Amino acid sequence: MSKSKNDIAWNSLFEKFNIINQIEKNGSFEITSEQINDVRQARLMTKFDHKSQLPEIFAKNNLSILPTNRGGYSIGNYETFFDFNINEVETVKIEFPNFLESLNFTDITSEATAINCAFVSKILNDFTNEIELFPTVNGRMSSSFFDYQINSKNGKKTIYVDRSQIEIDGGFEGSDSLNLIEAKNYISNDFLIRQLFYPYVLWKNKIQKKVKPIFLTYSNGIFHLREYEFANEKDYNSIFLKKEKKYTFSDGNLNLEVLSELLEKTVTIPEPSIPFPQADSFDRVINLCELLNQNEFLTKEMITANFDFDKRQTDYYSNAAKYLGLVDFNKDVHGNVGCYLTNNGKRIFSLNIIERQKEFIKIILTHQVFKKCLDFCLKNSEMPSKFEVIEMMKKSRLNNVKSPETFKRRSSTVISWTNWILNQIHE
Repeated sequence: MSKSKNDIAWNSLFEKFNIINQIEKNGSFEITSEQINDVRQARLMTKFDHKSQLPEIFAKNNLSILPTNRGGYSIGNYETFFDFNINEVETVKIEFPNFLESLNFTDITSEATAINCAFVSKILNDFTNEIELFPTVNGRMSSSFFDYQINSKNGKKTIYVDRSQIEIDGGFEGSDSLNLIEAKNYISNDFLIRQLFYPYVLWKNKIQKKVKPIFLTYSNGIFHLREYEFANEKDYNSIFLKKEKKYTFSDGNLNLEVLSELLEKTVTIPEPSIPFPQADSFDRVINLCELLNQNEFLTKEMITANFDFDKRQTDYYSNAAKYLGLVDFNKDVHGNVGCYLTNNGKRIFSLNIIERQKEFIKIILTHQVFKKCLDFCLKNSEMPSKFEVIEMMKKSRLNNVKSPETFKRRSSTVISWTNWILNQIHE
């Protein structure tokens, strides 16, 4: 695969300053935004919210980068990211204030709108156990002078911070706590601890109340809130998950009767002449389409650079969405391949959440193997074995699936998408 602009620029800097050798000798390398700007804008070269976004030379050498002041960064073998848990979490239904006309919960296209919806609907009150909350802090601000310990290749390393710029997506104060929110409107596997840690340290040293770092993820009608704590405010890696909860707005129900009707009435179509998908998370297929609904057109490089997809996942999930007829490919004026929502994809995202879920179920079930798999589940009250799924796949004339290993890998997609359909049912 071709290298990204960040890869090329960082390779140049690593060679120019002999960064690998400097880190092996001194434990870290300090670099300024001016030095970075010589090859590419520092703001584009230093924003890595997820491990998958790290430039190739960073990933290959287990390196990461942290801001230390307004124009300085430290590169080292730092453990800067924290994986999201994969626990099953029950989704709580909550009412949205129906008198509001300027805020539409069916069309959330930004982190700011997601936070506003969570605030006015009292999701934040419920999650923080605060009767009253008031929006008090948000936006860019300067951190204080502080130092902390971080895990590195050779043990703990001390980082000194001198008024580094931080950004808070939303800060809400109640009688007992200040709740600092980092929000994302896309699904990811991990996050950069700094996004919670720097604001936490700043406000922990300013106020007497408890400071709660909260990560809010919004996608496909679901608000997923996670509260974290730091066991030691001087230790970057002492983070742990304290609690989590999911919320959605009451907008009707999908039940077993509705699902059975969709299964019966959906007509299968011939398999498209493109490879059968390898994309185990249908939530991420939807989330990619959400991002395209907000941006109209994204090159594959933009998807990889700005969201938690590596290059291979970008291909897998964009191809899966194309397989379902939700997206198509084109080139921009520079010849870069990218994705856009088809007319059917746009139509689906104009619907309310429940109708949207029904449409997603329908387009999955137009493909014979998924219909067979779901039918088996409803008749037997259990998921078919991987062997049974593979047999269904072999009878469904899938395109470009021939070897036993390919059948095995693609069967995971059949099982996971079928599980996604079943998880939409709430009696």
